[in-house]
Amino acid sequence: MKAHVHITLKNGVLDPQGKAISNSLTSLGFDGVEGVRQGKFIELDLADSDAEVAKARVSKMCEKLLANTVIENYTVEISES
Repeated sequence: MKAHVHITLKNGVLDPQGKAISNSLTSLGFDGVEGVRQGKFIELDLADSDAEVAKARVSKMCEKLLANTVIENYTVEISES
């Protein structure tokens, strides 16, 4: 199984990288971009055969290591390899 984890900053948390990306896009002529929030994407190959068990395990991984849950949100998607 594969797990796809998307990690983003919570609303209200300053995103200096997103601001830098937004400024760069504007300077390159890409007008109309009103806001940019950047995040992380992590792909995990798992030996689990049960999707619900896999999702629970990956959620624990996020809570303990992959995401800083004080300032970040995460979503987990499980798919067959």
